Order: sequence, then structure tokens, then C-alpha cells
Amino acid sequence: MSTKAISESVRRTACFDSERSSILRKLEEAGIWYLPLKGCVLKDCYPKIGMRQMTDNDILYDVSRSEDLRNIMERLGFSTDNNYGRGVHDHYFKPPVCNFEMHRMLFGAGHDQQLVDYYHDVKKRLLPDEGRNYGYHFSDEDFYIYMIAHEYKHYSSGGTGLRSLLDIWVYLRKVPLDMAFVAGEIEKLGIADFEAANRSLALHLFGGEPLTEEEQEMLEYVLSSGTYGTMANRIRRQLREKGRWGYFLSRMTLPFDMMTQLYPVLGRIPLLYPFCWAHRLIHAFFFRHKVFMYQLKSVLTWKE
Repeated sequence: MSTKAISESVRRTACFDSERSSILRKLEEAGIWYLPLKGCVLKDCYPKIGMRQMTDNDILYDVSRSEDLRNIMERLGFSTDNNYGRGVHDHYFKPPVCNFEMHRMLFGAGHDQQLVDYYHDVKKRLLPDEGRNYGYHFSDEDFYIYMIAHEYKHYSSGGTGLRSLLDIWVYLRKVPLDMAFVAGEIEKLGIADFEAANRSLALHLFGGEPLTEEEQEMLEYVLSSGTYGTMANRIRRQLREKGRWGYFLSRMTLPFDMMTQLYPVLGRIPLLYPFCWAHRLIHAFFFRHKVFMYQLKSVLTWKE
């Protein structure tokens, strides 16, 4: 990494740290419980500031206070986008580089149901921060379990990047874990095989040990996935599972619970479902035209 890149990473990390401190202070003042996630915590496991690069910060918070949170973020100079209130998180941006994903939940419609069920009442799994009234954190074991669950979500949909494997290696070297407890909880999530293969690959790869044939295949998939997975990987997987028209129909007709996350008004007026479906299709064609056409081309050219 060049000196310029290192300097930029350190500057970005310092910017995130400063803004996150302001946000958490305001959440404390407003009495809104919160849980910093992923890179917010993992960055401190790396030897030096800036080594764990971040494009955003993720914070879970009390969903019942979403409007209060929005007011706080806007007063701090952040703005959100037209997807506010949809999906599992809201995106807030403040120039020049600060992106925050404020999570209303960890997993939702469209994700593996075992993950959704396991983390449905996530607060019961959290520990209170010392010296704070509304801050929470996972135990070391539960943080690792969430890391794996989150990585599995990406890996099983479009793939996950090399940084995720590095995070696992760094975390396991830094933090001693009760692996018997971890194994029991991972089994409940139905991802024991993935966790074992993923952990083995991370330890062997960054430990400088030879990879098995299965690990080499897994690594090639990871390397083809970018940081968060690629659309091509996701489409290929779903086409293999559902076939051409099964995939097409699944994209055209999302389940009602998923549509409710995208269009919260459906929770109050379910009869608007066909209008929301039409809006989603039109919006995709005009405002995400390249993505829309790429998916359509993938369906039409797929060879079963």
C-alpha cells in the first residue's frame, strides 16, 4: 500500500471515529439504545490505525426511535436518500467521506430465515457498555457468530471479498473464544459447515499453509466477489437454483413481507401492493437501467 493510500485510510478512520463519537453521544442524550457493528469494532483488532479500511460504519439502534434518529443525524449534518424506511438499514451520508448505515434490524426479508429468527430479538443477546446507559456490545463469542452469519449472508447470495477472510484471521488471533459455545450457536443457525470451511481457509491462507483443493475453490470464489460480492455471482447462483423463469418471477414478484420493508405503507394499506410492485418495476427501469438490463440479459442468455 502506498504512503498516500495509508494516509487516506488513516484520515478516513479518524473521520469516522469523530463522527461516530458525536452520533453515539447524541443517542445517549436521547435515550436511544445502540450497538456498533462490524468494522467499528474490528478496526481495533488490527495492529495500526487505518489498516482495517472502511467505506461505512454500521450501527444497530432502537427501531422504535427511527424518526428521532433521523432528526439527530440531520442536525449533525447527515442526509439520507429515497430508500429511507426500506430494508434493514437507512443510509446516511456526510461529505466528504462519512457513510453510516443505521440498522433497524440485522437480518430481514429475503435473508435466510434461520438468521432472521435467531436475531429477531437481538437485544437479549447484548451486554451493556460500562459507563454508558444505552450502549451495548456483543460478547466476544457472539460477535464472532454475527461476523460469520453476516459473511454467510453475502457468500450465499453474491459472494464476499478477501477482507472478510482477513477479518476472521485477525479476530481469531486477537481474541480467545469459547469455541464449544460458538459451535453450538452456529449449529442453530444452520451454517456449521460454512463456518468450519471459512475458518479453515482464513487460518491456512493468512497463516501461510497449503490450501486443500476445496479451500482453493472457495478462495477463487471469494476472489471473484470483490468486497461485498458481485451481481454476476448472485445471478448465476439463483439461476442454477431456480432456472430462467423461476429467477425472473422471483425478481418480478417479491414476497409481501419483503415488499413491506421496501414500501412501509403496505403495512397500513395492503391493497397498495400491486401499485408498489408497478412502481418498483418502473423505478428499476428508469433509475437503475443498467442493472435492470444486465439482469434481463442474464436471464435471456442463461444456458441451463
